[in-house]
Amino acid sequence: MRHVLRRCAPLIVLPVLALLIATTPARAADRARIEAFLTTTGFDVALDSIAFASSSAPEMLGVDPGVFGSDWKRLTQEVFDTKTMREIAVSILEQTLSDEALTHAVEFYATDLGQRLVEAENASHMIEDDTVKQQDGQAIVADLVKEGSQRVESLKRMNRAIDSSGTALRALQEIQVRFLLAASAAGVVDLKMDADELRAMLRQNEASMRSALQLSALAGAAYTYQDFSDEDVDAYVEALEQPLMQEVYELLNAVQYEIMAGRFEILATRMADLHPAQDI
Repeated sequence: MRHVLRRCAPLIVLPVLALLIATTPARAADRARIEAFLTTTGFDVALDSIAFASSSAPEMLGVDPGVFGSDWKRLTQEVFDTKTMREIAVSILEQTLSDEALTHAVEFYATDLGQRLVEAENASHMIEDDTVKQQDGQAIVADLVKEGSQRVESLKRMNRAIDSSGTALRALQEIQVRFLLAASAAGVVDLKMDADELRAMLRQNEASMRSALQLSALAGAAYTYQDFSDEDVDAYVEALEQPLMQEVYELLNAVQYEIMAGRFEILATRMADLHPAQDI
C-alpha cells in the first residue's frame, strides 16, 4: 500500500491477481471505458486513498516518521503519486475486466442510489485520520445493537459481499511480508527471518487479526452509510451480491492490494536514502 546500489525484493504478484491476469476475459473493456468506470464507481478515489496507508510503514519497522522531517512527506507523495497508481490500475483492468462486468457495475452506480453511495464512499475514503471514523462508527454500531436493529446484519452482509472470497487478511499479510523483505534488502532493517518464517509468524495472530478487520469494516460501514435508509442499505447489499458485481469486486480488491504492495516495496527501498532531520 519502498548507498552502494541496493535492490528491493523481487515483485511477487498477489495470488488472486495472478490468477485473474492468467484468465483474461474474452471481451476486455477498452481503456476509455475503464477510465470512465473508475470515476463512476468511485474506485479512482479509493485508489488515491491508498496514500494514507503509508502512515503505517514506519510502525512496521519500529521507526518514528518524525525523525525524517519534511523528507518523509515528500517521499510518500512521490511514491504514492495518484496519477501513477491510477495508471497501474487502468493497465491491469485492461487485461482483466470484462466488458459485461464493467457494464453491469456502471449501470448500478450510475443510478441515483449508486451516485449517492459513491459520494458517501468517496468522502469516507478521503478521511486521512481513520481514528475518528472508527470511533464514530463503533458508537453507531453500539446504538444499533441496543435497538435490536437488523441494520447490523445488513452491514455484515455488505462487508461479506465486498470481500466474498475472504482475501483481505491474506492480502494484508502479504503486503507486510513484501514491505519487510524489501526494507531488509535495502538495508533499512536487519531482518532475521525469511519470507516463510515471516508468513508463519503473521499466521499465529490470524484469528485476532481477522476479528479486528471485521470489527473495523463494520464500524467503517456504519459510519459511511449512516445517512442512508435501511431500504437503501438493503438494496445496495442485494446489488453487491449479484454474480457480476462479485466478479468486479474480486478484481478491484486484487488490483488495490497489488498496487498497495508494490508501492510499499518502493517505499521500503527509497527509505534507505532518507536521513534523520536535525534541529536547527
